[in-house]
Amino acid sequence: MAKKMKTMDGNTAAAYASYAFTEVAAIFPITPSSPMAEVTDEWAANGQKNIFGQPVKIVEMQSEGGAAGAVHGSLQAGALTTTYTASQGLLLMIPNMYKIAGELLPAVFHVSARALASHALSIFGDHSDVMSTRQTGFALLAEGSVQEVMDLAGVAHLSAIKSRVPFLNFFDGFRTSHEVQKVEVIDYDDYAKMVDWDAIDAFRKRALNPEHPVTRGTAQNPDIFFQAREASNSYYDAVPDIVNDYMKQISAITGREYKPFTYYGDPEAENVIVAMGSVTETCEEVIDYLRAKGEKVGLVKVHLYRPFSSKYFFEAMPKSVKRIAVLNMTKEPGATADPLTLDVRSLYYSSENKPVIIGGRYGLGSKDTKPNQIISVFDNLKSGNPRDGFTVGIVDDVTHLSLPLGPSVNTEDKGAIRCKFWGLGSDGTVGANKQAIKIIGDHTDMYAQGYFSYDSKKSGGVTVSHLRFGKAKIRSTYLIDEADYIACHNQSYVGKYDLLNGLKKGGTFVLNCQWNEAELDEKLPADVKRKIANDDINFYTINAIDIGREIGLGSRINMIMQSAFFKLANVMPLDEAVKYLKDSIVHSYGKKGQAILDMNFAAVDRGINSLIKINVPESWKKAQDAFVAENEGRPEFIRKIVDPMNAQKGDDLPVSAFKGIEDGTFPTGTSAFEKRGVAVTVPEWQPKNCIQCNQCSLVCPHAAIRPFVLNAEEKKNAPESFVTIPAAGPQFKGLEFKIQVATLDCTGCGNCADVCPAKEKALVMKPMETQEQEIANWNYADKHVVYKDNLAPKTNVKNSQFAQPLIQFSGACAGCGETPYIKAVTQLYGDRMMIANATGCSSIWGGSAPATVYCANREGKGPSWANSLFEDNAEYGLGMLLGVKQIRENIAMQLGKLLNLDVPADLKAAAQDWLSNMNEGEGSKKASKALSDALDNFKPGCEECGKVVDALNKNRDHFVKKSQWILGGDGWAYDIGYGGLDHVLASGEDVNVLVFDTEIYSNTGGQASKSTPTAAVAKFAASGKRIKKKDLGMIAATYGYVYVAQVAMGANMNQFMKVIQEAEAHKGPSLIIAYAPCINHGIKGGMSRTQTREKLAVESGYWHLWRYVPELKEQGKNPFILDSKEPTKSFQDFIKDEVRYSSLKKTFPEIADELFQAAEKHAGERLETYKRMAKDN
Repeated sequence: MAKKMKTMDGNTAAAYASYAFTEVAAIFPITPSSPMAEVTDEWAANGQKNIFGQPVKIVEMQSEGGAAGAVHGSLQAGALTTTYTASQGLLLMIPNMYKIAGELLPAVFHVSARALASHALSIFGDHSDVMSTRQTGFALLAEGSVQEVMDLAGVAHLSAIKSRVPFLNFFDGFRTSHEVQKVEVIDYDDYAKMVDWDAIDAFRKRALNPEHPVTRGTAQNPDIFFQAREASNSYYDAVPDIVNDYMKQISAITGREYKPFTYYGDPEAENVIVAMGSVTETCEEVIDYLRAKGEKVGLVKVHLYRPFSSKYFFEAMPKSVKRIAVLNMTKEPGATADPLTLDVRSLYYSSENKPVIIGGRYGLGSKDTKPNQIISVFDNLKSGNPRDGFTVGIVDDVTHLSLPLGPSVNTEDKGAIRCKFWGLGSDGTVGANKQAIKIIGDHTDMYAQGYFSYDSKKSGGVTVSHLRFGKAKIRSTYLIDEADYIACHNQSYVGKYDLLNGLKKGGTFVLNCQWNEAELDEKLPADVKRKIANDDINFYTINAIDIGREIGLGSRINMIMQSAFFKLANVMPLDEAVKYLKDSIVHSYGKKGQAILDMNFAAVDRGINSLIKINVPESWKKAQDAFVAENEGRPEFIRKIVDPMNAQKGDDLPVSAFKGIEDGTFPTGTSAFEKRGVAVTVPEWQPKNCIQCNQCSLVCPHAAIRPFVLNAEEKKNAPESFVTIPAAGPQFKGLEFKIQVATLDCTGCGNCADVCPAKEKALVMKPMETQEQEIANWNYADKHVVYKDNLAPKTNVKNSQFAQPLIQFSGACAGCGETPYIKAVTQLYGDRMMIANATGCSSIWGGSAPATVYCANREGKGPSWANSLFEDNAEYGLGMLLGVKQIRENIAMQLGKLLNLDVPADLKAAAQDWLSNMNEGEGSKKASKALSDALDNFKPGCEECGKVVDALNKNRDHFVKKSQWILGGDGWAYDIGYGGLDHVLASGEDVNVLVFDTEIYSNTGGQASKSTPTAAVAKFAASGKRIKKKDLGMIAATYGYVYVAQVAMGANMNQFMKVIQEAEAHKGPSLIIAYAPCINHGIKGGMSRTQTREKLAVESGYWHLWRYVPELKEQGKNPFILDSKEPTKSFQDFIKDEVRYSSLKKTFPEIADELFQAAEKHAGERLETYKRMAKDN
């Protein structure tokens, strides 16, 4: 049978193999494993069959713990069941893993291994999570490449079925899970021939069934538990032979040799590395390189990690070995060595001629592991006194564990073509590159590999795509550092990043920019010019920005740049590439109509025909660097840590850079120093049209547009271009008003211009290059104009915006619907806020290194912010409140003592005033200042007075009542964190909960939550959600003492402002549910319309505004207030303007209308309930 080759990533390969053997899959979304479950759901929705002739039944649970419980139950019912997970999600499954293993159930967990949150969260790959499950009784099977995942994931299922021991099948998160490779696919018929059908029959017969009842899961006492625990030993003893047998069968089918431990290298090697995961591919490259130089080196690749078989290990290890280096992709603080090292040492414990065995760590959090690092490991082995407990790939100048690195070495196949693409998140670069790999992989005899690195921003961050093509198998599981082709898709990157690093002599550089050939001489930095000229770089430009606008694609420049790549890279004939590109356009966008197809076809043609070859001037060879004075005004942390990280040079930072912040603490407000300048267009203020409503500032997702009022002195010292108009309103008499844009921090979403209510728009989107004068204007306003939020009460939209936002310039998507809500809260309460933030979008834009976006005011006060986990955020916030409450009650106790002592009357009055205002927000601020002043002026005259005053002074930071806020998305509040949220609301404690309701798991890529409405298409609801949206607010309102509100800023700004003030003032728990349009919704008109979408959502009856105010009940009034009016717009028109709904009509037209009607019915039923409650007394 001819080999069947397909281009896919590791997650898809695992899903493909597991689908064959899976009857039920219970899952919960988590990065980077979610795509396995997503493609399973998609295949099932489209009727794909497993080897049993059925589509897989997939269920999304509320948490990973819930998914593990469902897996356990399904297995006990006799269905072969699978789950897909990683990181903290895997750890939540551990209790059930013990049960599943103890009951000898043939589960398979597929894990894209990921780091565990410790001092910080990392969504990237290492083996920390998998190593936490060693003791559960699951067998552990490892793969190191996409092809290995395809070949061995099925072995996990086959072996689990035959052995009755459950398997955890794992591969490196991101490096393997998201690496795209051309692989050979195993046919399901081959799986069906290999599976032990008798074992399946026996499994089904053992299942729980009232037809032949048994009791399982009993409680056992000390008399028998130990013996019963040991009774399963023989099952584990059989596993290595079973796995080996299936590996032989896979080897026979594929021609690729697999064993529990596989050896690669010199048969008489003296120096051998033992490792598992994707690093083994790099090790193989290095071994070929070193053997060509005459060195006797080798690698033992670990596949079956549990049970750890001495028999198969020693079969693999050459007898000649003298020194072994064991590589661990995990860290166990305090252990004598890391896990794999301990395992290897234990095998040699009783050996007479044992080799030297050392261990070390590499690759934590997906740290790139390059060939020179592996050479360093071999060099260490060869040294007279090899260093044990080493690290490689970092510079440890604190504990001095790191190995020294030699120069970069090219160990790749000489015929490989290597390409790097610098893109802006959401510009389509990554998607286009995946498409290019698929075209080349599926339509040529070449191998193809793609890997995509990202910064921590949402859409709008830096993406770097690493693509390799070649005639030989690609084993380079590391980022490209020597490229044939580099493209930069965003001109703002020029001068910020070392774009040409690694571009080989005679290579090709393509720059997307709006500069003509003459302007390049002015705009390009000298180092770029020298590199281009001295290394004979073929330099091209293309103005994809203007082309995209002209043909109607806006900022989606991917197809233009992709066709330019195919023209220049010479990977395949151009006419073939164009044909396949246009075929892929039809496949991807065919259901969106001919107009969309035509625009993309035009993009392909224009990308090929619009390239400009730049004639490089001779003068560029000696271009002189412009003098740049070091800005001493930038804090040391910014210069030494943030700036290198922002320049994509964080890998170079040594361990000592983090001395003093070992616990993960970062200072606030570092995002203000980024000045990314990524917007193509930014708003220009039209003073003559402005009505000074400040709505533009309220809705800005990034706090990049703000109103300022200036006194005469501030106006006099302003730059000449700093245009102002007289401020409106009696409180601002004699002052000047200006709307100021932070052009370098703006993301160009256009929401400000969209909401401007002026008869003639007071904000007009203009090209960034026309607004350069506003950079100096922003700097002046930011540094020299005082925020005058004390002139008028901050109770309405206009006045609130004169306060400094204490969150700014986040990495949220352009047009984000979440950030404007919390920005307004910080303007009212930020100087005394404590924030507990659930993991998700709001934690990523809220606290991703190096950008800390919550900031301090000019008094140094601002929100304190921390993230614990996804599932426990409400409890985390409650814990913060309880800790503060205890400290403040101690203050009250000390003041009680003070009142009984002989102290001055003014101090007693201040103490009494503080006690009276202890739990009043603004009141406590005034009382705390008075108390602090009185304490400063008091000199204790007695020993007891001194003790009390000393205790009070130590707790001054807690004088002011803190405003405790708990933030998160609907995935947290409606699903995984709901139990905790419910408990915290029920506690009656004074916490404020703000839920950003995007109706989807936004951060993990758009999976359905219990907030997802009927008919919406989401991952795990590929054919439209069938169950109506959970009404979280109504559930909370049943307590009677919880303040609850639903808001949508764009629909009613005043209602939102009223709600946050009522919620904060409420002496008890409050819950605000905020409708937040998201990039995942696929909004017609894009993210420049998010506020308008909120308005339309309410006007169409899709979303409803209401408040439940417990204080009204105490006054004998109806506590429920419906702030929405009767719908005036079409519900159906509203939902059809979002791809999450409209796509259902194209993919499942037979059910779309029925579900659309159900969605409207459910929304109507909610409204009727609210109307009834509003009428009831």
